[in-house]
Amino acid sequence: MTAKDKKQALLTELAHFKDAQQRFAYVVEQGRRQEPLKETFKIDAYRVEGCLAKLWLVSEFKEGKCYFHTDSESAIMKGISTVLCNFYSDLTPLEIVSHDPSFLAEVGITQHLTPNRRNGLARVWEKIRDYAQTQLTSVSEPKRKLE
Repeated sequence: MTAKDKKQALLTELAHFKDAQQRFAYVVEQGRRQEPLKETFKIDAYRVEGCLAKLWLVSEFKEGKCYFHTDSESAIMKGISTVLCNFYSDLTPLEIVSHDPSFLAEVGITQHLTPNRRNGLARVWEKIRDYAQTQLTSVSEPKRKLE
């Protein structure tokens, strides 16, 4: 599924909810369904700074695509970061850097977040984008032979 397809599917799903409370309930439910990270990943190396609640993001690259896994002590932050991780997982680095999450405003997700949660969302996006950019750069660099 392309980023465009994923965006349309997510927007369609979120459009069913008539108010902010229903959308937040959906977001929290997405986080609850997500498997928690193993304790070995709940360390500073994977911590997303700039969020009041502890939030971790684990990234991996395989077969030309990026995958993201998250967890948080906060149900809302886990839900929001899960929505982002699910959206950006299984996309190529180029698709990721070409599609920012501003479309979440279209369905009222970001407008009702507290400033701290918006900051956390921004930090998760930055980490996802930066990881994809790093993969994009390493994939496009020519491989050098050892002589």
